[in-house]
Amino acid sequence: MDTETGRWHLTHDLDGFLTRAGAFLRGRPALHTVPLTVTDNLRTRGPRIYGDGVPEFGVLEQDGEVRATVFRTPPHRMNLTALTAEEAEALAARLAALGHHLPGVHADRDTAAAFAEAWQRHTGAAATLRQRQRLYRLGTLTVPRPVPPGGPRIAVEADREQLLCWHDEFAEAVGEGTVRDATEWADARIADGGITFWEAPDGTPVAMAGATPEIAGQVRVASVYTPPHLRGRGYAGAATAEVSRAALAAGAQEVLLFTDLSNPTSNGLYQRIGYRPVADFAVYDFTGWSAPA
Repeated sequence: MDTETGRWHLTHDLDGFLTRAGAFLRGRPALHTVPLTVTDNLRTRGPRIYGDGVPEFGVLEQDGEVRATVFRTPPHRMNLTALTAEEAEALAARLAALGHHLPGVHADRDTAAAFAEAWQRHTGAAATLRQRQRLYRLGTLTVPRPVPPGGPRIAVEADREQLLCWHDEFAEAVGEGTVRDATEWADARIADGGITFWEAPDGTPVAMAGATPEIAGQVRVASVYTPPHLRGRGYAGAATAEVSRAALAAGAQEVLLFTDLSNPTSNGLYQRIGYRPVADFAVYDFTGWSAPA
C-alpha cells in the first residue's frame, strides 16, 4: 500500500510486524503503551485472547523509517499511533477499498478525529465520539490520606471467582463490553500477580487495581474497580497507590494509566496520587458501512 507520504505494510504476521515496528514502539513507550502491551499479550498468550478474529497489523514506512503503526484484534476497534491528517486519509481510503469493516478507532485525540472523519467520507459510516481519555504518567507517588482500614493483597488462585465477577462488573461499568475472555483474563492475572486487592480488616476484598506486565520499561495500571456500594471510602485510591508503588519497586521506569475525562472523581484522585497528564486520546464508534463504488 503506497501513499504520498510513505508505504503501508499490512499483515497478519505478528512476528513480522514486531520485526518492523518493535524499535519504533519501544522508542516512545508511554504513547505506545497499548500496542506494546497488546502485542506482548498476543505473543505470549496466543492470537485468540481478544476474540476469534485473526489480528491485523500495519506499519507505515517513509524513507526506510517507521512513521506509524496500526493494529486490530477483531471484533474490537482499530488502534493507531500518531498520524497526520493526510496519512489518516490515505489509510482510511485503502482500508475501505479493501472492504474492511471497522467498529471504531482508538488513538491520540487528533489522529482519532482525522481518521474518523476520513472513514465517514470513504464508507458513509457514522462516527460517534464514544470516550475522551487522558493518559497519565506517575511523577512523585503520594499515598492518599487517610489510608482506609485494611491493606493490600495480591490475588491468588483462591480468588478466581471474585476476579471473574469483578471483571464482568468492571467491563459493564466502563461500557466497553468484555475485551478478553473473563476466564483467560483471570488466569493470566493470577499467574503474573497482576491484580492487587484492597482488603477490609476482616479479609473481604473491597476494591482491586491491576497492572500490566512490564515491557519497554513501562507498566500500565488498569482494571481499577470498587463495587458501587463500597465507593467513596478511599479503597480504589489505596489499591492504585499500592500497585503503583510495587511497579516502581520492581524497576519500572514509567507507570502509566488512562482515565475517562468525563469522570472528574477518578481524574482528581489519580492526580492526588502523583499522576501527571501526558496526552489526550479518543475513542470513536463507527456504525453503518457502504462498500466503495
